[in-house]
This record gives sequence, C-alpha cells and structure tokens, in this order.
Amino acid sequence: MGPSLARLAVRASAEAGAARRVIAVSRWSDAGARAALERDAVETLAADLFDRDRLAALPDAPNVVYLAGQKFGTVGDAARTWAVNALLPGLVAERFASARIVGFSTGNVYPFWPTTSEGPSEDDPVGPVGEYAASAVARERVLEFCSRRRRTAMTLLRLNYAIEPRYGVLRDLADRIRRGEPVDLSMGRVNLIWQRDANAVALRALAHCAVPPLLLNLTGRPALWVRWLAEELGRRLGRTPEFAGIEGQTALLSDASRQEALFGPAETGIEEMLDRVAAWVMAGGRSLGNPTHFDERDGRF
Repeated sequence: MGPSLARLAVRASAEAGAARRVIAVSRWSDAGARAALERDAVETLAADLFDRDRLAALPDAPNVVYLAGQKFGTVGDAARTWAVNALLPGLVAERFASARIVGFSTGNVYPFWPTTSEGPSEDDPVGPVGEYAASAVARERVLEFCSRRRRTAMTLLRLNYAIEPRYGVLRDLADRIRRGEPVDLSMGRVNLIWQRDANAVALRALAHCAVPPLLLNLTGRPALWVRWLAEELGRRLGRTPEFAGIEGQTALLSDASRQEALFGPAETGIEEMLDRVAAWVMAGGRSLGNPTHFDERDGRF
C-alpha cells in the first residue's frame, strides 16, 4: 500500500495548493519501485529502521504514516516478526514523538466472530489467533504506551482487507477460478475495501489523531459471503467456480461503523471492485504474486 499511498498524498497536496514534501522511507529491495515514485514527485530515502543511527538521521516530519510490518514468513522466523511488529514501532514512535502518527495494524487482532453479525467494533476485546496476530496486538500496545508517555497523537488502523487488481482477496479468488482450483469456503465471510479508499482514510485519519490513540477498523461494510464473491467473479470471467468445505459459523470480521461515521461510506462499491479485478485478470494484467491467505483459520502465516 505504501507506494499508492505516497502518490495519493502528492496528488492531495497538489490539489490543495500546498507545497508539502512527501517522503517514502524503505530499504528499497525493488529499485524500480523507488525510481517510479521519484518520477511521481515522491522523495525517497533508503533506511533500515533497525539501524538507530539511520533512523535518527531521517528528517523531522509533522505527519507520519507508519506501514512497516511482517506477516508472511512468521512460521519459521517468529522472532523477526515479533521484532518488526513489536520492537520497531517503539523505536519509530520515539524518533517521531512530536509528529502525528497514523499506524497500520490489522483486523487479525480480533478473535473470529459469528458470521451472522457485523463483526467486532473497536470497543470489543482483542483475541489474536496465532503468533502473527499476537505480535500485532503487541504493536498496538507499544504504540499506545509511546503515545501516553510522550503525548504523541496517534490513530491506529485495523485493516481488513485492502483490494486492488494485482493483489487482494478478489485477485486470489479470480486466480483460483481461472486455474480451476476449488475455493475454500471455511472462512465464509470477509470485509473488503478498495485500496485507494483505504489510503484516503489513512491520510484523513491524521486529522483525528489523539492521546491515547484513536482505534479505527479500516475496511468496507457489510461483510460479504465468499461463495457469492466467487460466483460473481466466475460470471464475469466466464467460468463456474468449484467449492470445497462449508461456511464456518465464525470468520475474521470487522465492524467499520466508526470509520463510516467519520469519513462516510467508501467510494468504491463491491460491484465496481468485482468489475475492475475481473477486467484486469481477463486482460492478462499481472499479479504481485503475494496471496493473502485470507482463508487461514489457524493463524499460521
């Protein structure tokens, strides 16, 4: 999400007539992505945030959107996941204690919720399943501690799930349907939000940062049935999807009522999401090659 969020920030700045610097910080394992951002007026800086000297040398900024995290690869290297998700946020929060910080978290902090409901709200207790989800709760706790200790205003976004043509739950489903692979129904419902809409909320959430942090479920509503999504994609792709398993009575869900109260409904509806993803796939559009594993129920990533 980082590159598209940075580009959106540049466009928003230009439309507002403000001369704001937009700086993207990464290790930049993909040199092409860095060059593309530079062409789009995003300044880029290379840094391993675990390097305390390099972190300290980053320019001050009044607004920080923090997206660093690790999910996939937790099985086999849980220690790094905990370091990235629980230690690193504290280092960054200390460095930018005077900034407003929007930090990305995940809906995985919640337990599975009955599929007959909208899902948990921000006021419901967390209940992480697996080490990745537990480390995500730790990230939130560390950021909250830093917020209270240094009076740093923050918003924490529990994202669940962002969609675009190259990546996301709909792309996963479309690829399975095209390959003739069965769609697993055990995670029967999901929440989806178009990536640009999620990025827009992230930028607008800077104005709502608070001490202690504002918690915000970042997703679309209502939750959607996976079977229906697969059938609708299949219709657009000219394929009949195959299914495996049955819908579980619980799923990883999030109630986005608070987000909608602040910012209104997401601009991109599910029909448009389905149309755009299907059209991209039919045209041979590339995939980022990173499956979401949205249907995992054991918390192992």
